[in-house]
Amino acid sequence: MPTTRLFPVTALPRSASLAEAICTHWREYLMEGAEIAVLMLSTCIWGVFLYSGDSPLKLLGVLPGSKPTLMGAAVATTMFLIIRSPFGRRSGAHVNPAVTLAFFRLGRIHRWDAASYIAAHFAGGAVGVLAASEILGSRLAAPPVYYVVTLPGGYGSPATFLYEFALAGILMGTVLYSSNHRVLVRFTPLFVALLTVFYYALSSSIAGFSLNPARTFASALFAQTWRGIWIYFSAPCLGMLLAAEVYVKIFGADRVYCAKVFHDLHSTCPFRCRFERLYEES
Repeated sequence: MPTTRLFPVTALPRSASLAEAICTHWREYLMEGAEIAVLMLSTCIWGVFLYSGDSPLKLLGVLPGSKPTLMGAAVATTMFLIIRSPFGRRSGAHVNPAVTLAFFRLGRIHRWDAASYIAAHFAGGAVGVLAASEILGSRLAAPPVYYVVTLPGGYGSPATFLYEFALAGILMGTVLYSSNHRVLVRFTPLFVALLTVFYYALSSSIAGFSLNPARTFASALFAQTWRGIWIYFSAPCLGMLLAAEVYVKIFGADRVYCAKVFHDLHSTCPFRCRFERLYEES
């Protein structure tokens, strides 16, 4: 593997202002917003298809217990395609404020990029649900779909918090380990997809799981249901930040080469990127 740089890097200097960040990386911010908009649109469409009262799956005799797994497979496929898309390969496909916060803690993303990514996630998620509402109409708002809102399950808020916290940590730990491993790096999108299917399969209701504050916010905004919102804001962020701390303790901060979920060595990189060193040090 050649060690010369194969891709352009447009990382901001540490002294960059917000205006300079927007001027330099506005494309990446729009890409992140578009990515989560697509994710929310897909989640809403599949939520209606699988769970609405007039779902065609009733005629096929699909068992209710299989719906979470089917939902997971649909969302996982969408996420896989987003990560591997030209947008995802360029912006890093965070699609989640908690992921961005973890990479910021690891020192791989500028503070203004981090703030702008998070703002793009919340705005893009809302746009995705708005688009789904226009396409799907009352079927998206009607029970049991209800804008695919995420709410604490039957075991209560403490159990939901622990569930979100633990699964978020596992997901971020997997991303960090695989994306900074010479052999496994190419499989990171697949690992994210497989974990998504597994997590949905563990969930017994349409609420599924979130692990994403912007995803929960987008649904809650249209459903006007805010019960347990603190869980979905705090638990994923804390879980992913803890995973980042554990990774650094075990492997060291120098073993975090970039803030991209999937680095392809060709797309423009907007981060403090040292990805070539993954091959130089192996």
